Amino acid sequence: MFIVFPDTDHVAQYVSTLFIQRISQQPDVILGLATGGTMEPIYAQWVKQALARNIDVSQVSTFNLDEYVGLPAQHPQSYAAYMEHHLLRHLAFDRSRIHIPDGLAHDLPAYCQAYSDTIRDHGGIAMQLLGVGSNGHIGFNEPGTPFDSQCHVVELSERTRIDNSRFFGPNEIVPASAITMGMRDIMDAHEIILVATGSSKAATIAKYYEHEVSPLVPFTILKQHPKAHIILDAAAAALVPSNVCQFYDTVPAAML
Repeated sequence: MFIVFPDTDHVAQYVSTLFIQRISQQPDVILGLATGGTMEPIYAQWVKQALARNIDVSQVSTFNLDEYVGLPAQHPQSYAAYMEHHLLRHLAFDRSRIHIPDGLAHDLPAYCQAYSDTIRDHGGIAMQLLGVGSNGHIGFNEPGTPFDSQCHVVELSERTRIDNSRFFGPNEIVPASAITMGMRDIMDAHEIILVATGSSKAATIAKYYEHEVSPLVPFTILKQHPKAHIILDAAAAALVPSNVCQFYDTVPAAML
């Protein structure tokens, strides 16, 4: 079942409310976070709600999905910089609890193993936020990635690099590889919230509906997760049957 709202504003309000509620209920919650254009309005709403409700985030621990190999945290297109701009600088997080892969790590295999180990040492991720690429990747797990993979370095597909080139300047080269949580890391989360918005994601969501679980469409693995929620706007849901959608005109009042 897909949860569908009329537009991106309602999606952002709903998803951010889910995270604010979880933090309120469990101040030391472990969250998995994502980046990209889909997440920008979600983080904007998250900050707005947290400030309005005086939510304490000082005990929250976070693990980001991925980071480009070769980009320092200070690079404007790094995901560390993205998180700083859209979320971290606005709220009083304890920076020692913030985990974002290091794109400059020297021993990448050892670093990736340690990242997966650290997630498990924290007791696992309670809520994992995900977007999805046009080829069905989650994190940077490209089609064909084994479902039992842990954090690893991946060579980015041409499709993914083209999709992400919009975030880079005209003379900048999109990095060819990235550190990403593996499929096992993601599926070990207790609850997963995948968000897709816009007409450009409609065909991707249709693939999820139509395909059996397959590494060739990585995010189909979420069909096997007991608490995976697919949150869409109307444009992203346009190519799936209405009888597999739960439509909301607005965020339920009981959540606000």
